[in-house]
Amino acid sequence: MSLKDTLYRLGQVWEREPLSRHTTYKIGGKADFFIEVDSVENLVTLIELLENNQVDWLVLGNGSNVLIDDCDYHGVVISLKSGFDAFTFEKGNILNAQAGCSIIQLSFEAMDHGLSGLEFASGIPGSIGGGIYMNAGAYRSDLSEILIDVTILRDGQIVTLPKAELDFTYRHSLFQTHKDWIILSARFALEPKERTQIKALMDSRKQRRLSSQPISRPSAGSVFRNPEGMNAWQVVDNLGYRGKAIGGARVSEVHSNFIVNEGSATAHDVDLLIRMIQKDAWEKFGVRLITEVERINWHAEDDSLC
Repeated sequence: MSLKDTLYRLGQVWEREPLSRHTTYKIGGKADFFIEVDSVENLVTLIELLENNQVDWLVLGNGSNVLIDDCDYHGVVISLKSGFDAFTFEKGNILNAQAGCSIIQLSFEAMDHGLSGLEFASGIPGSIGGGIYMNAGAYRSDLSEILIDVTILRDGQIVTLPKAELDFTYRHSLFQTHKDWIILSARFALEPKERTQIKALMDSRKQRRLSSQPISRPSAGSVFRNPEGMNAWQVVDNLGYRGKAIGGARVSEVHSNFIVNEGSATAHDVDLLIRMIQKDAWEKFGVRLITEVERINWHAEDDSLC
């Protein structure tokens, strides 16, 4: 049986699938294969198959914090969104959620159960797997603060690692240096609280997002991490980049730590704008702006590689 035929036995498969359909930036070239896997058993089989055949692969979450090159991806993109979206509340206040779960949905489910701890995440449009990978956060909180442990697929084995072993810092985790580890699920410790209090906090933060973020245009959220002791958006503003555009990419006039897709932006447009801001921040202010957005399948500095 061919590799292609076997893929179709392990999940739902699309060939030559535009990755722009799977990112919040609405940017990205086509993948040779895009597969939604529906079970751990099939995922284990799939990874073994791809490794044995030396086929490149990557796992894509909700596509909310990535910039995928316009070049095609010659390999298999794996999605856990449809088959790994179950969650349970255990022992009263412990949330056990699979990697494909929506962070936003879980924050509302926790509220409905009278459990606090995920209010900060009620506007983060990512999956649990992607959120743990980058230690997603907002309002000075992040997922690692409530995390207990993470269950992963590593070297063909399913293992559970405690938070202490995963090197969490601001927008960082050990997974960023072990891209072959696949997050399957995680457990979080929440705290009982009055549902009305949780809802009030989430409602106030929703209004803040609506008034301060460019939600009407495709973006990947905050582009830069906040440098020590300052806000990234202030650095961008002080450089005079608010509203500046390259091609179809523009620094948002609503929030200058967002670069939005005006409708026709390429990965190269976004990348060039990011690098210009970084260069000027260093040369003018001595500030290193580090991106939150992760580049995937990257050739944009040399389009001839496509």
